[in-house]
Amino acid sequence: MSALGRVVRSGVGRRRVQTVVIALATMMAVASAVVAGSLMVATNAPFDRAFSRQNGAHLTAEFDPAKVSTAQLTATGTLDGVTGTAGPYPSTTIHGVDDQGRQTPAMTLVGRSDPDSDVERLDLKSGRWPTKAGEIALSESFEGPAFTLGSTLEASDADNSPTLTIVGFALSVGKTADAWATPAQVRALGSKDTPVTSQMLYRFDSAGTTSQIAEDRRKLAAAVPSGALLGSQSYLDTKRAADQNAAPTIPFLIAFGVLGIVMSVIIVGSVISGAVGTSLRRIGILKAIGFTPREVVRAYVAQALLPAGAGIALGVVLGNLMALPLLEDTETVYGTVSLTVAWWVDVLVAVVAFLVVGIAALVPALRAGRLRTVEAIAVGRAPRTGRGQWAHRAAGRLPLPRAVTYGLASPFAHPVRTLAMLLAVAFGTVAATFALGLTSSLNEVAAAGDPESRNDVSVFAGGPAIGKGQRVPAPNTPTPEPADPAKVSAAIKAQPGTALYYGVAQEEATVPGVSGTVRVTLYDGDSSSGSYAMISGHWITGPGQVIVSSHFLETTGTEIGDTVRVTAGKDTATLRIVGEAFDTSDDTLEIHADIADFPAAAPTEFRVDVKDGVSPTEYAEALATAVEPLGADAFANSLSEQDNLLIVLNAMAALLTLMLISVAGLGVLNSVVLDTRERVHDLGVCKALGMTPRQTVSLVLASVAGIGVFGGLVGVPAGFALHGFVLPEMAEAAGTGLPPSVLEVYDAVELVLLGLAGVGIAVLGALLPAGWAAKARTATALRTE
Repeated sequence: MSALGRVVRSGVGRRRVQTVVIALATMMAVASAVVAGSLMVATNAPFDRAFSRQNGAHLTAEFDPAKVSTAQLTATGTLDGVTGTAGPYPSTTIHGVDDQGRQTPAMTLVGRSDPDSDVERLDLKSGRWPTKAGEIALSESFEGPAFTLGSTLEASDADNSPTLTIVGFALSVGKTADAWATPAQVRALGSKDTPVTSQMLYRFDSAGTTSQIAEDRRKLAAAVPSGALLGSQSYLDTKRAADQNAAPTIPFLIAFGVLGIVMSVIIVGSVISGAVGTSLRRIGILKAIGFTPREVVRAYVAQALLPAGAGIALGVVLGNLMALPLLEDTETVYGTVSLTVAWWVDVLVAVVAFLVVGIAALVPALRAGRLRTVEAIAVGRAPRTGRGQWAHRAAGRLPLPRAVTYGLASPFAHPVRTLAMLLAVAFGTVAATFALGLTSSLNEVAAAGDPESRNDVSVFAGGPAIGKGQRVPAPNTPTPEPADPAKVSAAIKAQPGTALYYGVAQEEATVPGVSGTVRVTLYDGDSSSGSYAMISGHWITGPGQVIVSSHFLETTGTEIGDTVRVTAGKDTATLRIVGEAFDTSDDTLEIHADIADFPAAAPTEFRVDVKDGVSPTEYAEALATAVEPLGADAFANSLSEQDNLLIVLNAMAALLTLMLISVAGLGVLNSVVLDTRERVHDLGVCKALGMTPRQTVSLVLASVAGIGVFGGLVGVPAGFALHGFVLPEMAEAAGTGLPPSVLEVYDAVELVLLGLAGVGIAVLGALLPAGWAAKARTATALRTE
């Protein structure tokens, strides 16, 4: 064993480049696997884990305090099937105004004296809990430039409205409220228009399905006086939206995980195979002095496992360090708390990596064990006689310098090693192509899912809020009276600089076959400038047409060309489905139609495009002056910020791609080092005949240039195909289709540059050994065998 140990230590120390390559390649592969694995765990049912941690409410119920007493509400906790309750908490709705004078969406404000309770233990993300009048805590989703700790918020736009200071930001996984204050503060903010209700939070022993929640709700309604239960919200609706956010990341992470595993196998197998190929004479000597075939196999497997073990350990540490900032972003996206890398992910990745390295090293090591002693000593490390001569003859006919043609033909002397290098370059190009397409598609998704931000100016005429990030006021809550849309429209038309505009209204509608209500957005005028991206069909061109989402088609079992009967208010219209829109706003069923089909509806918002050369900000300020006396207001639209989920995915794609390209470059580096060491005597002869250092560099780089070209030609189509497969899988997991603009993100120039990326990976990997070969002294090279 001591002799075998000396052989292993000698091999590891003598082949320093191969040792470093194995360690670094393994470290990169393990680090990427830890990052991907930890994020897969974090995005696997994130709502369930966070909901369980908070002991969230299965049902949030609002009661009329005039019809049911606190004692009666407390008694509902003893109903059959109820396992926990919290409340009653006073609740109301506020339409706040921030310290910049901007109206906020309608907020559900709940009075709680403590964030902790038997049901829904809120997580205080920053600051503290409000303890006195004039203080408020907001949902952590509001934290940002507009709302920070210490900033103020007026409860309404009334002159005598109290000012509330933001003292904390809290997380409610079940979205039971938007803000919290002391119970006394909430009761003081109640008014005729926004009456105070009583909120109760319930947990049940059976609440896994919609029907079970519906049955639990019926029990509650029967236990209180008639009409006391005003409304309720199931946690399943919030869970569905959270799971749909998480699901698209799984195919993406699997794709990068598979690429990393395959590349690590290729690199390690190539390194050990090269070590065997360049050590035939040494293997023969070992066998001649008494080493058995089994000991030779163990020696070469150990020479891979020792640096790989160090690389695995470093990779686990590096993967944890890189995963932490991504997990923090994932925590923000999914509303989970205290995300860390699961310990079993580190253990599993390390064990699997060790097995993969061992298996990858075993195959070429078995070849070493099967070699005959006399043959190994006689052949040494020279390539098989005659191998690659046809390539040299063919390359010699090319009108290129001899050093370049020599380099172009040299890979054919070692086809197995060349194939491994080709695969490494190809997979690196696949990763680069896939990542570029993925990030471009995600940016298109952000733009396609936010059509209203494409218009320059928005004019709000009162009524229900429609704009991005705003919500329809809660049930039983009155909305502001809208301004006269005809007067607002006339003011917009008369405003200098107006290019085009259209009106928008939003109504709650019913559609036969759909339980509950459907949100219908109605357009007055040519809305093509702010239309949603179309998956199929076309946008609204006139009355009698309706645009629906993929979710609507799936829920109703309809398809383009079918008709649906839509009832909004007092109007009912039979509309033909003419298009499937890429609508990712939320989990609510939403349709889009022409306002002419619903005469009773009136626009509550106008979206305006200004003429070329007109500043949207200055235009909005001037228009606001004109429409404010009418009860409306105008704002210039800014480009919407990227969704946090897209930021996380873009960051993951960039990080994992960089690591895979680095692994590919290391594979090239190792192969070129082996080639230059094998041909060091030949290079010495060439230098003696007059080859300059620059020509030596050209020879070495030319030996990988052809591999880079072929790797690019293979990798770009494969990456293109991978993008075309993974993106639809991500969309299907999110419950939607994809418009052509999201899938068709590559152009000819990008594909050509990506093809050249294969050459770039190969050349960068060969630069270091090319420099070594150029610096080698002629006499030293000629003495080397």
